[in-house]
Amino acid sequence: MKIRDKILIVEDEQSICNFISTVLSSHDYDPMVARTGAEAQSMIASHCPDLIILDLGLPDMDGLDILRQLRSWSSLPVVVVSARSHERDKVDALDLGADDYLTKPFGTDELLARIRAAIRHTRTASGNDQVAQSGTYTVGEMTIDYNKHQVLINGVNAKLTLNEYRLVALLGKYAGKVLTYDFIIRELWGPRASGDNQILRVNMANIRRKIEKNPAEPRYIFTEVGVGYRMAESENDS
Repeated sequence: MKIRDKILIVEDEQSICNFISTVLSSHDYDPMVARTGAEAQSMIASHCPDLIILDLGLPDMDGLDILRQLRSWSSLPVVVVSARSHERDKVDALDLGADDYLTKPFGTDELLARIRAAIRHTRTASGNDQVAQSGTYTVGEMTIDYNKHQVLINGVNAKLTLNEYRLVALLGKYAGKVLTYDFIIRELWGPRASGDNQILRVNMANIRRKIEKNPAEPRYIFTEVGVGYRMAESENDS
């Protein structure tokens, strides 16, 4: 079963929430809704969305404050959808790290195009040219398919869980670079997540059983003891 991209809609107007949710569901996305800034912050940390659609005029805080806080720890793509049409508002949002800014009212096709572009941007921003160009990363017999949210071994789905896939996918985007335990935890579970590395070790043990011929001698994901993990580089990237 394909894992759909999760999109968090941060919007307090029920009619707009319903409209965007319907559009996203009909185009194979998995929408979630937060009606306040506080609820949005909690859901970002607990649900790990793939993209955020952010309204600026929330009842309890300015959407720019959410964006500012998010950018202190994550490059998660954000498309601002707001009734504010002044150039200053757009400049402020983009300067704070929004990937795009869409003014209400907007068309369905334009919204979907902005979402696709923002998700593509996260691939190119990682610096992995193979991922940016093809949506996949291949090293040896393993392929990470970022479009289908799957890890394949010799073309066969390794059947990773969602958390296992997210961990492998993150390492693939930064193949050849050591990602620290703290960085991985922040990226996958948010800034409030526990710094305990046990959850990573458990996930990695399960991943290696599924993707490695000999888990004790890994070919794809290496442990940098006391520091973090590193994905092997493919011949195309070396």
